[in-house]
Amino acid sequence: MKLLSPLALFTACSLLAAPLLATEEQPGLTGCAAKKQAISEQIEQARAHGNSDQQAGLEKALSEVTEHCTDAGLRKEREQKVLDARHEVNQRTKDLDKAMKKGDAEKINKRKDKLAESKQELQQALDELEK
Repeated sequence: MKLLSPLALFTACSLLAAPLLATEEQPGLTGCAAKKQAISEQIEQARAHGNSDQQAGLEKALSEVTEHCTDAGLRKEREQKVLDARHEVNQRTKDLDKAMKKGDAEKINKRKDKLAESKQELQQALDELEK
């Protein structure tokens, strides 16, 4: 029985980790190729888990990416997300400055939280731009 418990634990951990590993992109792939690869890996995971509805949706997404995705278009979308995120950070910074001038501690804390959230979104957009 003791032998079975570590084996069962290892099996459970590997099943839980599989989706996380499947969504990682292959090193060296960028743009649309990386997007296609990630969707293909998700399809394999859905197939392995017998999730036919998810598999059908992912196959449709893959065909859309194959048909419409261009590296230039994808880069432009990602650049726009970065611009939007930078604008949001600037706006949140201004909101925080106004709250600090008024001296309302509750509003200051809310504005700090919102600014931190916007900065995190900006970082995610910048990371996506690098892919």
